[in-house]
Amino acid sequence: MAPTTTTKAATQKPAKKTKSTGGGGRKKLTPFNKFMQTEMQRLKEDEPDLQHKERFKLATANWKHAPENPKKVA
Repeated sequence: MAPTTTTKAATQKPAKKTKSTGGGGRKKLTPFNKFMQTEMQRLKEDEPDLQHKERFKLATANWKHAPENPKKVA
């Protein structure tokens, strides 16, 4: 049998990734995200029989006229 040749790159393990200890964290919530969190919770209490999809449609429709909306349609 002929000896097999292996390359050095094929036998080395890839370097392990190190964890970042930097000052990362969660992104700041946008006014839309804050509104949707509170509006979805409110709609869930007021309309418990609605499916999530319908509740989400109502919440996004309410966003158009919400005072928190910077692009509020008058």
